[in-house]
Amino acid sequence: MSQNTTSSAQNDSGTSERLPWAGLLALAMTGFICILTETVPAGLLLQIGDGLGVSEALAGQLVTLYALGSLLAAIPLTAATRGWRRRPLLLLCIIGFLVFNTITAFSSNYILTLAARFFAGISAGVLWGMIAGYARRMVPESLKGRAMAVAMVGTPLAIGVPAGTFLGAFVGWRAVFGIMSLLALLLVFWVLWKLPDYPGTSADKQLPLYKVFVIPGVRPVLAVVLAWVLAHNILYTYIAPFLAQAGLTRRIDLVLLIFGITSLAGIAITGILIDRKLRPLVLISLAAFTLAAVALGISNHPVVIYPVVAAWGLTFGGAATMLQTAIAEAAGESADVAQSMLVTAWNLAIGSGGVLGGILIETLGVASFPWALFILLLLALFTAWRAKEYGFPVKRP
Repeated sequence: MSQNTTSSAQNDSGTSERLPWAGLLALAMTGFICILTETVPAGLLLQIGDGLGVSEALAGQLVTLYALGSLLAAIPLTAATRGWRRRPLLLLCIIGFLVFNTITAFSSNYILTLAARFFAGISAGVLWGMIAGYARRMVPESLKGRAMAVAMVGTPLAIGVPAGTFLGAFVGWRAVFGIMSLLALLLVFWVLWKLPDYPGTSADKQLPLYKVFVIPGVRPVLAVVLAWVLAHNILYTYIAPFLAQAGLTRRIDLVLLIFGITSLAGIAITGILIDRKLRPLVLISLAAFTLAAVALGISNHPVVIYPVVAAWGLTFGGAATMLQTAIAEAAGESADVAQSMLVTAWNLAIGSGGVLGGILIETLGVASFPWALFILLLLALFTAWRAKEYGFPVKRP
């Protein structure tokens, strides 16, 4: 048996008590490229529109097609590839980013660019379904939550819109996509160098999709995802008009900075505690966010808004890691398929946040946001509280 195979077997069986930092950071870099690829066009719409000879609204469809590809691919392709070995599948998806971002960088045809964005989204849909499970297989049981926290740290670090806007102003939008292709190329070598390979799920252990969905604990976690992420995205998507009614139009950058910093702090706290305190972390995070929403509903004074945003970031920063850990433990050997369901629910909540937030603005105004958040978060908190045996169990498996 080769040294690499031996190391892989040891990691898979959980005999090493140290975090494999190099491998986990490769997964974090994968998530970073995913989010960066998704969000960069939003900050460069005017440049992209000029470059492709289309309106800013049509350029915005580059974001839409990416999200659509991810949404459509997550469940069916994850289910279809669950028998594949993990590292070749991961590499195939990373190479997808390399190819499709390169096409985007050089294409002068709008339809071709849209197609490239759609297939880049497909790569992302498959990747998000496997990153969490990959990280968990690399460590023993006592470190699984912490490993996921490290693997997911690339998501909040991928501040795609401001980073893309900043770079685009100096080197142009095509060069930004070229840089992302270069990052993907470097990541291919990093994965080959430091990431162990694991077998896929054997055919006799592959449950049909509906059986994965009805595994005890899976549905409560998905319900919490929908309510929690929907509440978050109503506020995050329309943060500018919400702050405008509080007289903080010129402080949007500061508010988002506070949110970003406290989100990173939330990830750090989650990483430290998640292997021992998953249920309390989820309940405390939801309860604190619920109280923060009530505070916003009572007052929109800056003295209230700044600490509320800090609490929002602190409680939501580790949400992805907490929810992915919960669904992975509930689904067991079907974790990758369950993760793809979580990805789909998460994307649905993001899209629904934009729609519902827009309806609220047009009908009740932004002052209704805190109370909409309160209702959604109360539902999420009640669902998580009820899931004492499966989903968010008092006694973890």
